[in-house]
Amino acid sequence: MYALVHAGQAIERRVEAALNEVELSAPKFGALTHLVEADEALSLSELAECCTCVRSNITQLVDRLEADGLVRRVDDPQDRRGKRAAITPLGRARQAAGARQVARLEATLQHALAGLDPAALKRALAQID
Repeated sequence: MYALVHAGQAIERRVEAALNEVELSAPKFGALTHLVEADEALSLSELAECCTCVRSNITQLVDRLEADGLVRRVDDPQDRRGKRAAITPLGRARQAAGARQVARLEATLQHALAGLDPAALKRALAQID
């Protein structure tokens, strides 16, 4: 059990370090990825649901992303009081850079686990949930 906790923490540190190289955090990268995948502006509630966090957290995250020039708030055409988060060109570029960093890290981890059967490992880890 402790080996799994340690491994999870080590991977989290490596993900944060890799994303930090492109001036992102894991939450920022996650939100940008959801916006890229949606290919449209999302309401803050929709984005919170995608990121599995509460609305107040997503508001603060969007504030930081907006301050960095990675997203902008736009009017919601269905609700004149509402706002949506729209990714900017810089946000798309930064998300793509983050995705490359994550892919490199995944390749490194796959190499480290090369002797293990990936399907068996996934099944074993799924049993924990």
